[in-house]
Amino acid sequence: MRIIFIGPPGVGKGTQCKRLTERLRIPHLSTGEMLRGTRNESALGRVVASYIDGGRLAPDYLVMRIVTKRLLAADCEDGCLFDGFPRTVNQARMLDEYLPTKNRKIDVVLNLVADQEELISRLLKRSLVENRADDNAETISARLRVFHTQTAPVLDYYSGRDLVRTIDGMHPPEDVFAAIEKHLVPKPS
Repeated sequence: MRIIFIGPPGVGKGTQCKRLTERLRIPHLSTGEMLRGTRNESALGRVVASYIDGGRLAPDYLVMRIVTKRLLAADCEDGCLFDGFPRTVNQARMLDEYLPTKNRKIDVVLNLVADQEELISRLLKRSLVENRADDNAETISARLRVFHTQTAPVLDYYSGRDLVRTIDGMHPPEDVFAAIEKHLVPKPS
């Protein structure tokens, strides 16, 4: 299966991807982690870091280059979980152009939702635990704005193909995971 997780920062995409990757035995592709991982690799990595640290999205062509390179790895043959990708309609289109060239497709888009106040609270707590430079009040506000203006339209893009399943991320993680599992059961023909 190829599953896209969409949701605002702090909704629990990473937590749920970790659980689901264990259950399905397919890799969790976090573009945020992949992009943060390039920080010290090159001048390009430092440019990418400047986008992330400012709460902005890295350029689509760069993100797509990193994602397609990762999709060529053997562990992605049977599927993967996309966490934080696609973040723009343009990235979704680029993915839709790429996957058929490898005889692959998106199976489901999981839309995790939560109240904005809860998201801010979660992100501020995460900043203390993980010491992430991109989890401060100013950057959190910018990241939430970017999500609503640039990433939320991706849901509309996929809705037309009946791929989107919305899940309430306000519940305890085990309940959210149970809801996710229900959406992975194939629909009767």
